[in-house]
Amino acid sequence: MSFFRTSLAITALTLAACSGPADRYSVAPPAVTESIRIGFRSIEVREISLPTYAAADEIALQDASGKLVTESGALWADSPERAVAMELSRALSKLTGARVASSPWPLEAFPDARLEVRFESLIARGDGQYHAAGQYFVGVSDGGRERSGLFELAVPFDPNGGPQAIAVARGQLILDLAKYIARSGLN
Repeated sequence: MSFFRTSLAITALTLAACSGPADRYSVAPPAVTESIRIGFRSIEVREISLPTYAAADEIALQDASGKLVTESGALWADSPERAVAMELSRALSKLTGARVASSPWPLEAFPDARLEVRFESLIARGDGQYHAAGQYFVGVSDGGRERSGLFELAVPFDPNGGPQAIAVARGQLILDLAKYIARSGLN
């Protein structure tokens, strides 16, 4: 039995060595062309909670049957939870002019508000829609009115465009989410 396990391990290592390194895809931030006034000068993006498939390094596409399919050798360039937190922080900062940073808060003075986002879904669909749904929560440090809300957003992409098209769509979707949260939760 030991010989059989050793042979399997050698075969697996040989196949892994022949497959080469995976391609990594980063999300370029889309241009921010508008400004939104909000009621806070500083915001900490505390927690981004993603479904297991969206938190994985592999880039997934949901086919018509609902099955999640990953493209062999296509990975996100950064940990998705960290990357989405950074993308959302950047977009909120550009949109609002506020000081925005992801957790842990890097400045001496505490932020005016804390934002948590919990995604129920964040997936590229085979029908050409990158879809997100979930909840956001805004905690206020001065005892002001806390806020929460639901979101459901989608942006189109070319399902034949491969992982790069999915990365571009995610960037636009996170910018759209930042606009939505700024208008409905940070005003």
